Amino acid sequence: MPKTVTQKNLASYIRDIPDFPKKGIIFKDITTLLKDKTAFKKVIDLLAKKYKTAGVDYVVAVESRGFIFGAPLAYKLGAGFILIRKKGKLPYKTKSVTYDLEYGTDTLEIHEDALKAGSKVLIVDDLLATGGTIKAVVDLVKQQKVKVLGLAFVVELGFLNGRAKLKGLPVEALIKY
Repeated sequence: MPKTVTQKNLASYIRDIPDFPKKGIIFKDITTLLKDKTAFKKVIDLLAKKYKTAGVDYVVAVESRGFIFGAPLAYKLGAGFILIRKKGKLPYKTKSVTYDLEYGTDTLEIHEDALKAGSKVLIVDDLLATGGTIKAVVDLVKQQKVKVLGLAFVVELGFLNGRAKLKGLPVEALIKY
């Protein structure tokens, strides 16, 4: 690994796993980035720097890998932290959104009282691929009449064209493939 971690060399901390979860897929494994304390800190610091003056009230993160980045980012920004979970995982009354997957549908939920109308939110996840999940999250939080300041990712798989589903929303990705 490089001696100094920069945004330009962050990709060197991510391991490729061929044929996972199925043949023909090259999985981007972030566990190698997470185990390196300097690289992990750099990711949080870079994201925080981009949003430190934006007035973020809440960082909204997507289950489960989004939590890894969302919680420390919320702490660093002095913002609240909101969980988006799969159906049936939150203990209180929820609002939900169902969206299409390649083969079927999935449902995400948020506590109905999680966000205050008019608040400014930053949505965080580890990876932007096709954009379907994050578009559903945007739709879900907008039900609570908030302003989405941006969408922040550690990794973007640009060849899957996920940004196309997120038109009009500012997207930030630290590493692009």
